[in-house]
Amino acid sequence: MYEPSRNLFSFHIAGFQHHDGALVLGDLKAGDTLELVPERDNPYDAEAIAVKFCGTMLGYVPADSVGPLSTLFFYGHGAAFECRVLQVAPERSPWHQVRAAVFVRDAR
Repeated sequence: MYEPSRNLFSFHIAGFQHHDGALVLGDLKAGDTLELVPERDNPYDAEAIAVKFCGTMLGYVPADSVGPLSTLFFYGHGAAFECRVLQVAPERSPWHQVRAAVFVRDAR
Protein backbone atom coordinates (compact mmCIF):
# COMPACT_ATOMS: atom_id res chain seq x y z
CA MET A 1 0.00 0.00 0.00
CA TYR A 2 1.32 3.44 -0.94
CA GLU A 3 2.08 5.87 1.88
CA PRO A 4 3.17 9.46 1.13
CA SER A 5 5.37 9.40 4.24
CA ARG A 6 6.28 7.15 7.14
CA ASN A 7 6.35 8.15 10.83
CA LEU A 8 9.87 7.74 12.25
CA PHE A 9 9.24 8.99 15.79
CA SER A 10 7.04 11.34 17.78
CA PHE A 11 7.94 13.68 20.63
CA HIS A 12 6.83 16.55 22.82
CA ILE A 13 8.73 19.67 21.77
CA ALA A 14 11.64 20.15 24.17
CA GLY A 15 11.97 23.61 25.70
CA PHE A 16 8.52 24.70 24.48
CA GLN A 17 8.00 26.65 27.71
CA HIS A 18 11.21 28.66 27.13
CA HIS A 19 10.49 29.88 23.60
CA ASP A 20 7.66 31.62 21.71
CA GLY A 21 5.24 28.70 21.39
CA ALA A 22 2.65 30.39 23.60
CA LEU A 23 2.35 33.15 20.98
CA VAL A 24 1.16 30.70 18.30
CA LEU A 25 -0.43 27.95 20.41
CA GLY A 26 -3.92 29.08 19.37
CA ASP A 27 -2.94 28.84 15.69
CA LEU A 28 -1.47 25.32 15.85
CA LYS A 29 -3.61 22.34 14.88
CA ALA A 30 -3.01 18.67 14.18
CA GLY A 31 -1.52 18.17 10.73
CA ASP A 32 0.26 21.54 10.55
CA THR A 33 3.74 21.39 9.08
CA LEU A 34 6.63 22.45 11.31
CA GLU A 35 10.10 23.49 10.17
CA LEU A 36 13.16 21.52 11.28
CA VAL A 37 16.22 23.78 11.45
CA PRO A 38 19.64 22.36 12.42
CA GLU A 39 21.60 24.59 14.82
CA ARG A 40 25.23 23.54 14.39
CA ASP A 41 26.35 26.64 16.31
CA ASN A 42 24.12 25.90 19.33
CA PRO A 43 26.42 26.37 22.38
CA TYR A 44 24.69 23.57 24.34
CA ASP A 45 24.28 20.89 21.68
CA ALA A 46 25.90 20.87 18.22
CA GLU A 47 23.31 18.27 17.13
CA ALA A 48 20.35 20.48 18.10
CA ILE A 49 17.46 20.75 15.65
CA ALA A 50 15.06 23.61 16.28
CA VAL A 51 11.33 23.24 15.65
CA LYS A 52 9.59 26.31 14.20
CA PHE A 53 6.09 27.20 13.06
CA CYS A 54 5.88 29.96 10.44
CA GLY A 55 9.26 31.24 11.62
CA THR A 56 8.31 31.23 15.32
CA MET A 57 10.67 29.25 17.54
CA LEU A 58 8.77 26.53 19.42
CA GLY A 59 11.67 24.53 20.88
CA TYR A 60 13.74 21.52 19.87
CA VAL A 61 13.62 17.88 18.90
CA PRO A 62 14.50 16.21 22.23
CA ALA A 63 18.20 15.40 22.70
CA ASP A 64 17.51 11.70 23.23
CA SER A 65 15.92 11.45 19.76
CA VAL A 66 17.91 13.89 17.63
CA GLY A 67 21.23 12.07 17.02
CA PRO A 68 20.54 10.07 13.83
CA LEU A 69 18.31 12.83 12.42
CA SER A 70 21.00 15.44 13.00
CA THR A 71 23.57 13.27 11.23
CA LEU A 72 21.31 12.91 8.19
CA PHE A 73 20.71 16.68 8.10
CA PHE A 74 24.49 17.26 8.33
CA TYR A 75 25.08 15.08 5.27
CA GLY A 76 22.46 16.94 3.22
CA HIS A 77 19.46 14.64 3.55
CA GLY A 78 17.21 17.08 5.42
CA ALA A 79 14.76 17.36 2.53
CA ALA A 80 13.81 13.69 3.05
CA PHE A 81 12.10 14.58 6.34
CA GLU A 82 9.06 16.51 7.39
CA CYS A 83 7.68 17.39 10.79
CA ARG A 84 3.99 17.72 11.59
CA VAL A 85 1.88 18.51 14.63
CA LEU A 86 0.14 15.42 16.02
CA GLN A 87 -1.63 16.94 19.00
CA VAL A 88 -2.20 20.33 20.61
CA ALA A 89 -3.33 20.33 24.25
CA PRO A 90 -3.33 23.90 25.67
CA GLU A 91 -4.71 22.65 29.01
CA ARG A 92 -1.59 20.54 29.68
CA SER A 93 1.69 21.71 31.19
CA PRO A 94 3.82 23.72 28.71
CA TRP A 95 6.26 20.87 28.06
CA HIS A 96 3.33 18.64 26.99
CA GLN A 97 1.21 21.11 25.03
CA VAL A 98 2.44 20.16 21.56
CA ARG A 99 3.25 16.67 20.32
CA ALA A 100 4.91 16.41 16.92
CA ALA A 101 6.27 13.67 14.69
CA VAL A 102 9.09 13.39 12.19
CA PHE A 103 8.21 11.60 8.96
CA VAL A 104 10.39 10.41 6.11
CA ARG A 105 8.94 11.27 2.73
CA ASP A 106 8.36 8.50 0.21
CA ALA A 107 10.57 9.37 -2.78
CA ARG A 108 9.53 6.45 -4.96
